[in-house]
Amino acid sequence: MPLDPVVEALDELNAQMREVDAVISRRLASEVALINQISGYIVHAGGKRMRPKLVLLFANALGHASPARFELAATVEFIHTATLLHDDVVDESQLRRGKQTANAMFGNAASVLVGDFLYSRAFQMMVSVERMRVLEVLADATNVIAEGEVLQLMNMHDPDATVESYLRVIRYKTAKLFEASARLGAVLADASPEVEEACAAYGRALGTAFQLIDDVLDYESDSQTLGKNIGDDLREGKPTLPLLIAMERSTPEQRALIRHAIEHGEEEKLAQIVEIVRSTGALEATREAARIEAQHAKDALNLLPASKWQKSLLEFAAQSVERSF
Repeated sequence: MPLDPVVEALDELNAQMREVDAVISRRLASEVALINQISGYIVHAGGKRMRPKLVLLFANALGHASPARFELAATVEFIHTATLLHDDVVDESQLRRGKQTANAMFGNAASVLVGDFLYSRAFQMMVSVERMRVLEVLADATNVIAEGEVLQLMNMHDPDATVESYLRVIRYKTAKLFEASARLGAVLADASPEVEEACAAYGRALGTAFQLIDDVLDYESDSQTLGKNIGDDLREGKPTLPLLIAMERSTPEQRALIRHAIEHGEEEKLAQIVEIVRSTGALEATREAARIEAQHAKDALNLLPASKWQKSLLEFAAQSVERSF
């Protein structure tokens, strides 16, 4: 009995990801012991590896099979890991992927500096591919991600942040690397500008959907399943979409409670706020916004040739909004 095309593609993708893991292990090597220790700790701490998978999926979907795809898949994972190291310092996070954060284990200074190492190693890797367009895509992405970090910092503890400013942070901080990862597969395959833009649109929409669901899970999941502390966004004073929708739909008293919690980053009344978020339908509204983004991602695939890889990308988008961690 023939394998389901998506299952067959997944088996091939898993084999290709082992090639990416080999590149990661080789490229992590440093003569500085602490760099090896911290970068290895976070890179091998688990995670979905969605960004490197996007590089491979789009390269496969467009018929590209050179080893450069493994190098670039590892590159985007290094960029992502660097942002995590810096994020956790800024947010003073203690838990990620069910383990202590690197800053909790090794201190803020070491985490920031190893994040810098991973960024600079990523640029060495992208140069090795010898494609100017690759450099353009990833240089642009890292710059926009940094802007997104600053935008989020400006929104922190601001209960008057708008939905538009929140979505702008997502587009810059999270979706941009998804977009770049998808675009890289098209660049490697020498796809037409139209197809490259379709791939980028898929990544951008998928990344937005992914972050929206992350924001839902901060109020809906549990620490063991999610791999981080529940209520971290509120504790950090982040006005995410579930909170913004809850404020729109709540009573004046409830709204005042949420505003105060965002302004002060407090968690004493977390249980009450979670109940408000749930009772106002804010979580389902946010999930619906994520489903709309996932559909945009699926629609962008119409320009790709029909294949098991295109079907896998359709499934990838569907799973991004129906997850619990």
